[in-house]
Amino acid sequence: MALRQTGILERDLTLDEVLEKFPVFPRLVAIKIDAQRRGVRYSDRALTVFDPQIHQVRGAALFGSRDDQLTPLPESLLLRDGTTLLTDPTPAELNPYVVDYLGDKLVLLDGDKVIEEVEYWPKPSFYDKLTSKGKPMEFVVTARPQRLQIMPSSYCHFWENDNGCKYCDIVNHLKHQRTGLGVHPRLNPQEVGEVVGEALKQPGRYSSITLTAGSDTRGAEPFDEEVNYYIKLLQAIGQYFNTPKFPSQLIATAFNEKQLERLYNETGVMSYTADIEVLNERLFDWICPGKAEWIGYQEWKNRLVRAVDIFGKGNVNTGIVSGVELARPYGFTKEEDALKATLEEAEDLAEKGVSTVYMVWIPRPQSEFHDQHNASLEYYVRLATGLDSIRRKYSLGIDFDDYRRCGNHPDGDLSRIW
Repeated sequence: MALRQTGILERDLTLDEVLEKFPVFPRLVAIKIDAQRRGVRYSDRALTVFDPQIHQVRGAALFGSRDDQLTPLPESLLLRDGTTLLTDPTPAELNPYVVDYLGDKLVLLDGDKVIEEVEYWPKPSFYDKLTSKGKPMEFVVTARPQRLQIMPSSYCHFWENDNGCKYCDIVNHLKHQRTGLGVHPRLNPQEVGEVVGEALKQPGRYSSITLTAGSDTRGAEPFDEEVNYYIKLLQAIGQYFNTPKFPSQLIATAFNEKQLERLYNETGVMSYTADIEVLNERLFDWICPGKAEWIGYQEWKNRLVRAVDIFGKGNVNTGIVSGVELARPYGFTKEEDALKATLEEAEDLAEKGVSTVYMVWIPRPQSEFHDQHNASLEYYVRLATGLDSIRRKYSLGIDFDDYRRCGNHPDGDLSRIW
């Protein structure tokens, strides 16, 4: 049973105890949260029914994994109602759920208890094909069950002065891709468009396209290079659509108004997200020093609000790494205080037309916070409920971060239920 230090040593509530305490909260969403925060481990029996010819194989993850296992593993899991799980392979000593094959069913186990049936993600049809330049298409564009995921650059320039976000290990994990200061592999826009065009031939599979990469501070104005690159990529993708705008989301840096207008006017992108990561200025300055140095907390919020005038209400979001506000030594010491502060800031943004979604903080092995613990399941359940309630109060949709198009935000799963 997990114990955590929050002022006093206390025991986390189990899944069943949380569901008993919050009987209205959907059980499958609670399972999704707990699988994300604890991770999963695949049994030998489970891997006997994993077929790389029909199931999606775990690729080169942007943030790596909690497990160094090199054996090909499933990308991730689906619950029986189609709920998407994005969860890491995790060593047994960290107490993950276990994916096992019992009888003729793939199941999620907690100890000896069967929690729920699961399925492996189906393999996209374009994964076995090559681009015109001979590159495997799965190395250019990846997929979630209903979304095409494009990560055109692995490198974040905030790391150059040791100012990377403290919960993140993206650059440590991908250092082998870096060939010099500020020089790093980038996807070719033509190839990206080509792969998207091929992927769209699979009927009914995808509902949206998302682009995201590390921040690039270079340019005549800071981040101009990042904006220019995104414009080239989005224009290459747009050639495969018959309408000026196509179902797409850009997750990027908090750009200034001129840069945002260029993105909206020169491409078909529909939704814009700039992740503030933690909704507290003091903790933002500590946890995200690069973002604090180049933009700052209040200006990040201001740019999100200005983006609403360009992209429209319901098309501008920010994401937080929920639980990192409890990180030691400067984070909140009580979950109750962290929850109150986070929801107050989220409502301030919602009043101005900006939605907030969360992803579960995973202490990454190569991050500065590698030896810490994320929040309790109860905390994440209460935060999901609170964020969903705020969006409903201000009539804010999260079409590009919901249960179908993204799948990584437990609070977004509530949009189809309540």
